[in-house]
Amino acid sequence: MMYCTRRALRCLPALISVLLAACATAPQDGVPEAPEPVVCPSCPACPPVAEKPADKPKADPLQAAEWTDLPGWAADDAAQAWGAILSSCRVMKAPAWQASCEAARALGEKPATAAVRAFAEREWQPWRVVNADHSTEGLVTGYYEPLIRGSRTRSKQFDTPVYAVPDDLLVIDLGEQYPELKNMRLRGRVEGRKVVPYYSRSQIEARSDKLGDKVLLWAADPIDFFFLQVQGSGQVQLPDGSRVRIAYADQNGHPYQSIGRWLVDKGELKVDQAGMEGIKAWARANPQRLDEMLNANPSFVFFREQAANGQGPNGSQGVPLTAGRSIAVDPRSVPLGAPVFLATSMPASDRPLQRLVVAQDTGGAIKGGVRADFYWGFGAEAGAQAGKMRSRGQMWVLWPKGHTPPGAKPGA
Repeated sequence: MMYCTRRALRCLPALISVLLAACATAPQDGVPEAPEPVVCPSCPACPPVAEKPADKPKADPLQAAEWTDLPGWAADDAAQAWGAILSSCRVMKAPAWQASCEAARALGEKPATAAVRAFAEREWQPWRVVNADHSTEGLVTGYYEPLIRGSRTRSKQFDTPVYAVPDDLLVIDLGEQYPELKNMRLRGRVEGRKVVPYYSRSQIEARSDKLGDKVLLWAADPIDFFFLQVQGSGQVQLPDGSRVRIAYADQNGHPYQSIGRWLVDKGELKVDQAGMEGIKAWARANPQRLDEMLNANPSFVFFREQAANGQGPNGSQGVPLTAGRSIAVDPRSVPLGAPVFLATSMPASDRPLQRLVVAQDTGGAIKGGVRADFYWGFGAEAGAQAGKMRSRGQMWVLWPKGHTPPGAKPGA
């Protein structure tokens, strides 16, 4: 029997029809006869098979732009960011920044806004921050430096430990061995001859008897201290009225998980209730489930004590943060220390927030290209603004002319 075949199974009904219609001469009385030639009709055309489109190449995280691309650039009081820029210049080691920082210092401590704008346009080139999927918008949240109550001695009133970095916490900098993994660090501990993940939040709490010599202070309220851990630093008011700062020292290596999201997923709160105040209210109403909620976030932050000197807390760059002019970024996309023009909106509002800021910090939840955490400053008012901020935004890195920032193609 003669027949036709096609690759696609969608042709199978037509193929069966062809097979049934084809005529082959069967032998008669055991004597084969010469068969009539059979012409197999051609198979009907199969519908084209849709091929999976090739994955779009990831975008370069930084793409050359023009000053006219920056919405609100001409209206911003850029001089308000000058102190943050000079602070970053004091620790910037990249060769590209040496001449630019020298020129910035020559401009003085308090130049006029017009002078700052002219300096920026003369010295720097804007580079648009782009996400891996080629989009140019991302999430902008807020953070602040809280004030909590604490004591140097444990009591019924002060019973939540604030830990320094444990001696058994290992930090492995992968970038030292593999340059392509710069800014990637692993946290762990040694168990036998293996390096294993460090203890989670619940495990650290269960091992409190092993960490007695690492207690810096005792906090009065575990939920207030939890939110201080989320912010990364804060001030502690002691019973005598004095204050100290506890600054981020390290973290246990576990990824941050939102307890607000946990409460929403459990049906305990609606999305619009899962802000800081809503979570605190739920905790006060459900004290028997407090540990369960807090342990939904396995991440745990360790601290070091500093003097509360009137300046902002130090960010990851090692310089004090400036309220309203410092942001936390993902350093794999935005170089730490670089000036950035941020175009977003005020918390819970459509009013534009478009200003020159400096990338001086990082954060466990700050991942991706167009992603920033806006530093609002110290205290309850700053906390109210930070707690409401969840805006869409765009970002431009400002980099010395004649140099290509990390993540951008030379000559782009």
